[in-house]
Amino acid sequence: MSVAASVAALLAGGAVGVRAQGGETAGASAAVSSAAQAAPAAPAASTAREVRKANRALSRKVYAALAKHKEIDAGNISIVARDGAVTLNGTVEEQSQIDTVATVAKAVPGVKSVTNKLTVLKPLGQ
Repeated sequence: MSVAASVAALLAGGAVGVRAQGGETAGASAAVSSAAQAAPAAPAASTAREVRKANRALSRKVYAALAKHKEIDAGNISIVARDGAVTLNGTVEEQSQIDTVATVAKAVPGVKSVTNKLTVLKPLGQ
C-alpha cells in the first residue's frame, strides 16, 4: 500500500497495515500513536494558554482579597501575576495601606512572592 493510500485510509477511518523497517506489520493505532507523538505543537499552545489563564485567575483572587478590606481602595491598584509572582502597582491614600496591601496579597493561596511598587497618593497642592 502506498503512503497516499495509507493516509487516505487513516482519514477514512479504515484499518491500515503499516510495514515497519523490520518487516513486521503494525496496525493503524500504532501509526496514529506515532503520528501523535511526532506533533507536540498543539499541547504547547494550550499550555501557554493555561498559564495565562492561571495568571489571570491569581490576579482576580488578589483583587477579591483586597475587596474584603474596606479601608483599601483597590481601584487605583493594578495587579500583575506571573507564575505565582505578584507585582502591585498604583497608589493608595496612606502609607500604612502599602504594607496592608502587600500582606493581603501574600496571604492569597498560589502567591509565591510579592513585588510592591505602590506609592502614596499626594493631595493636589502638596
